[in-house]
Amino acid sequence: MARRGRPVDVAVVGGGVIGLACAWRARRRGCSVLVLESHAIGERCASYVAAGMLAPISEVEFGEAGRRVLDLGLRSAGLWPEFAAELRGATGIDVGLRTGGTLVVARDADEARELERQLALRRQLGLRVRRLRPSEAREIEPGLASGVRLALEAPDDCSVDPRLVLRALRRACEAAGVTVREHAAVAEVELHRGDGGTGLDGDGGGPREVLLAGGERIAARNVVLAAGAWTGGIEGLPQEARAPVRPVRGQILRLRDPAGPGLLARVLRFEGGYLVPRDDGRYVLGATMEERDFEPRPTAGGVYELLRQARELLPGVLELELEEVSVGFRPATPDNAPLIGPAGVPGVLWATGHHRNGILLAPLTAALVAEALPATATVPA
Repeated sequence: MARRGRPVDVAVVGGGVIGLACAWRARRRGCSVLVLESHAIGERCASYVAAGMLAPISEVEFGEAGRRVLDLGLRSAGLWPEFAAELRGATGIDVGLRTGGTLVVARDADEARELERQLALRRQLGLRVRRLRPSEAREIEPGLASGVRLALEAPDDCSVDPRLVLRALRRACEAAGVTVREHAAVAEVELHRGDGGTGLDGDGGGPREVLLAGGERIAARNVVLAAGAWTGGIEGLPQEARAPVRPVRGQILRLRDPAGPGLLARVLRFEGGYLVPRDDGRYVLGATMEERDFEPRPTAGGVYELLRQARELLPGVLELELEEVSVGFRPATPDNAPLIGPAGVPGVLWATGHHRNGILLAPLTAALVAEALPATATVPA
């Protein structure tokens, strides 16, 4: 089997927003970095399909795991303005950061009771939210249907366009000297068994080589596992380092208003979905939650349910043009909290399991992974 040259400091498995963000930060620490993506960048990753909500307040869930995710989300949301500005400065690409907030709405009495519980939780946690009567909700979003029963406004939530983020991160990585290899599927990570001629000094059990599906071997001092829902399928790791990640399928629609923006100013969330506006009059409507493994084909039923539910709250959605139907796979852990940092064996780090919060948590994940890397840089920053 072919072996590729000298070892790199960091091999990042996965070329989505999380993997590219980790690669960019690692390179800025002075590491030599190689990104290995199984397909073309953006072709299969959840990042390309995602809506891009930066919404730790409207996303918060009950329970201890929900509190941990909230803490991470609030920290990462605070990093996003500077992160977006850095990307723009490095690449000239505006990633579409919008600061209009989120409106969570209830359609009937049952949903209104649940929304009251959600409101109480957020107030208990000290989060900035506002309870709106139906008339108040329609005052700030005139396109809402008359049947809305109650609304919760989270004014500090934001959103970005993940496709622009992907494009900017790739350009920033390559400009900084990160090597990005597409169509380089990783089959196995082989851990340290002694030097064996790889040119790496003993490091107490760190990874020695990454084995690609085609047989090529790449020596690496550290491996960052950022392959999203596919992370758990990487072979060669001991059980304690295997990421317990499963795919949660989501169908998502992209719509366009030929008249331009104006139908909706804020992100609209409802039981079963959301609608995210873009600055150019496009909207992202999603997303189903399906435990169906890696089934890539969208269904008529999934599309119908999303449009039906959105129409009940925002009738004008049916006047929009349908541009795209996509399927993505969220990387979910048993408690829906992400796996970030050392994976239990030297030289292997997790950056996966972000479920619905991959775009939100990208800046913080990249910073935590970069901080966890040992001081093994071989090239100047």
